[in-house]
Amino acid sequence: MLISFPFTVIRYQNYNPMKRIFQEKVHSRWLILFIDQFILSWALCMSLLLIHRIDFIGLLDLGHLAYIILFHFIAIPVFILMEIHTGIIRYSNTKDMVRIFLAVLLSSILFTGVSNLFIVPYLQLELSWLDTVLLLNFFISSSLLILLRIVVKGLFSYFKDLADGERGEQKEKILIYGSDSTAILLKQALEALQENCCQVMGFIDDDSDKVNKYIEQTKVYHSAAIETLARKHGIQKLVVSSNLLTLEPKKKTIEKSVELGIKVLTVPPSSQWLYGKLQFSQLKDLRIEELLQREPILLQRQNIFREVLGKRILVTGAAGSIGSEIVRQLLNYQPEYVVLCDQAETPLHELQLEVEDLALSHKVKIYMASIQNPDRMLVLFEKYKPQIVFHAAACKHVPMMEDNPAEAILTNVAGTKNLADISIAFGVEKFVMISTDKAVKPTNIMGASKRLAEIYIQSLNENRCSPKFITTRFGNVMGSNGSVIPRFKTQIERGGPVTVTHPDITRYFMTISESVQLVLEAAAMGNGGEIFIFDMGKPIRIVDLALKMIKLAGLSPIRDIKIVYSGLRPGEKLHEELLHQKEQTIPTHHQKIKISRTISYSSPYVQTVIDEVLKLNQLNDNYATVRKMKEIIPEFRSNNSIYEDLDHLLFE
Repeated sequence: MLISFPFTVIRYQNYNPMKRIFQEKVHSRWLILFIDQFILSWALCMSLLLIHRIDFIGLLDLGHLAYIILFHFIAIPVFILMEIHTGIIRYSNTKDMVRIFLAVLLSSILFTGVSNLFIVPYLQLELSWLDTVLLLNFFISSSLLILLRIVVKGLFSYFKDLADGERGEQKEKILIYGSDSTAILLKQALEALQENCCQVMGFIDDDSDKVNKYIEQTKVYHSAAIETLARKHGIQKLVVSSNLLTLEPKKKTIEKSVELGIKVLTVPPSSQWLYGKLQFSQLKDLRIEELLQREPILLQRQNIFREVLGKRILVTGAAGSIGSEIVRQLLNYQPEYVVLCDQAETPLHELQLEVEDLALSHKVKIYMASIQNPDRMLVLFEKYKPQIVFHAAACKHVPMMEDNPAEAILTNVAGTKNLADISIAFGVEKFVMISTDKAVKPTNIMGASKRLAEIYIQSLNENRCSPKFITTRFGNVMGSNGSVIPRFKTQIERGGPVTVTHPDITRYFMTISESVQLVLEAAAMGNGGEIFIFDMGKPIRIVDLALKMIKLAGLSPIRDIKIVYSGLRPGEKLHEELLHQKEQTIPTHHQKIKISRTISYSSPYVQTVIDEVLKLNQLNDNYATVRKMKEIIPEFRSNNSIYEDLDHLLFE
């Protein structure tokens, strides 16, 4: 027989009234207030009986009754103001216990003052025993109020576990990284999840003072014990707060967990929990970008403020991954406004909506145009008169540009020339171009076109005070459009295989935020003519990246997701470089930024050869155009490309 209720179905023969009491339902806060006040009354009466040595009938005389009523007239507002009754008892924590102590203490102090002012003078009562009664009452009432919460919390947990056992549910065994207040709060939040999906088996911490100790009946283990715990208890997940990911010891622990097949989840800081309560949807899989990121970059923000504050700024390619991050970070430095220029309609519209959501629409101007079109660029400069230009617009997909060299030349060379020439005409103060490590000893059309743009930009600094032309050069950006990481993620979600071009291929990686921070720092320190090289760390094997991403998804390489080697794509090389062999570097005040002592070209020569390349490109003669590029850039040797024949003709 079944008895139906709006939200529950209960088997009559297994009905347990205790389960009904300790179900997920949240009882009225006024009921909690009533129970608390009842406990206070009982404790006060017991204190009077013990200290004043009266019988139960004696509690009803005028003096004692006034004493009890007045205490409640004071305690009720105190408990309401301190919101003792608003907490959900089964989620009570140490902070709630402290608040109970304070509420009872404050009620006692206020009552003492009011008693001495009103009860004693007007009712002419002898209350010499008042202090002793209040002291005993404080310990009895606070202990009972706290005990109530501990018992309810324990019973709720017990019956919840019992119900789960009846349903045959298997909780996931998890570990929490850290043992500080954040980790304790995270444990409480995980155990309070309505989904009741996990069991916290321990904390992980390398602090020797905490290892092998217990926090809330849960043991603290050293990170070296993870493998043993995984084998003994079948640990399935490691949970870590997202604001703890940048420190090296934590990264090592996370990497070890990934190697053991333990899935790593992150949660946002408690300040971002909805209504102070963790939601199941906020448990996210660790992203590879978070695992690979390095220690935070320390910027000299005053330098950037000095350059950007109150300035009119143009960002080309503003809707792209790099351009949009430049816009976001620039808005933190209070420019007069930022012009967002891009030809991609939908991404530009999405960026506009994002800026509007941040209530910063008055700080941006939207301008849709292609940098290939000099007339549209001229209108932009006439209308907005930018003082600083961040040039991030580019064609960057290597295989696609290898098949379409004309577009690479039009955007990366002609577009850059258009912007640079107009910037000179309008007296722009600084022009910052975003380049790539593929411009070093290029093996493809894309890299060679960016190297031509670098050469042109550098040549403009001869005998000119304004603008200051600056180039920044760095490698792959994690999560950017066209990055290998989103592609791998899609392939893993699809069930594989994950395609890697070559088992030995390596790449340098930076996060989008890190790369843009360095761009802004370089822009602030640049005096014109420099190519700034960023510290990219150590190169990463792409196959290792794929393996980590598969394991982060909680899957096993080969068994669950296969890795297939597809061969190098047209124009692709095994290892990227940040410097040409003839280039040297000099340090700057920022340890992650160096300046390249680049090969110099005279301005008349550069103007001539760039014009020749652009004219050949207009004829749609790809071979003639690429041949000219190779003559200008002797180190440009095609790899796995139809243009390799030109290398034999020119250099052998």
